[in-house]
Amino acid sequence: MKDIEEVNLKFSVLMSVYKKENPLYLKECLESLTEQTIQPNEIVLIEDGPLTADLYKILNDFESEHLKLLNRKSLKENVGLGKALAIGIEYCQYPLIARMDTDDIAVNTRFEKQLREFMENPELGIVGSDINEFEDRISNIVTKRVVPHSHEDIMETARRRNPFNHMTVIYKKEEVLKAGNYMVLNGFEDYYLWVRMLKNGSIAKNLPEVLVNARAGKEMFMRRGGYNYFKDSKIARKKIYEVGLNSYMDYFLSTSGQFIVSMMPNHLRAYVYTKLLRRESR
Repeated sequence: MKDIEEVNLKFSVLMSVYKKENPLYLKECLESLTEQTIQPNEIVLIEDGPLTADLYKILNDFESEHLKLLNRKSLKENVGLGKALAIGIEYCQYPLIARMDTDDIAVNTRFEKQLREFMENPELGIVGSDINEFEDRISNIVTKRVVPHSHEDIMETARRRNPFNHMTVIYKKEEVLKAGNYMVLNGFEDYYLWVRMLKNGSIAKNLPEVLVNARAGKEMFMRRGGYNYFKDSKIARKKIYEVGLNSYMDYFLSTSGQFIVSMMPNHLRAYVYTKLLRRESR
């Protein structure tokens, strides 16, 4: 079996940062990328509007220490995650692109294990994994989000729920562009992209192990509550339904369930996410 270095699978890492993010979290995230057993060929980082002095310092220091690795694109104003990532996709130079959120921490074998999947299964278009969700410190794991692992189970889950942990995926740039790239859909940009890729015939897989440690906590559950969040989710689920991957019943049930969860008190919503929606898949 050929080694990954022999096959020379080149890849970009794509991230977006904006002014409200925590500089320490960004530093820890970037460090986790440089500690990988297989190093990325570039890190494309979209600065989504002007940043704080502390965030600029983290980026400048990292850029000085890792010459030619960081490819920064500064936007004059904040455009939101969907548009920022769409711009970033165009800037990525390599055929494979790994997504990463700027406040999460990658396991040091993440890229090696995912690249091996692409090497052994060239037909794959997107590969993700499970995540641990932690609060405050990485040792304080709140819950684990296990996603469907096989292509068949991913297709089935995508009818009503997001089948990937966005910050874990590596995908083929050409298949993202073929599906229309990221589109603005507040809070659901990634889910909308997945269903379009799957509808286009992309072959998907999630590895049955944790490759990213993701930050979670009360703020995350609060963001997913309230009537405004439900309105955004309803618009998004209607757009997802129009792709043609799921049925009207799937749309109705997922929207109804979202309404119930969104309107719950935050402590009940946290319970639903951590105890019910994070159960391990079959």
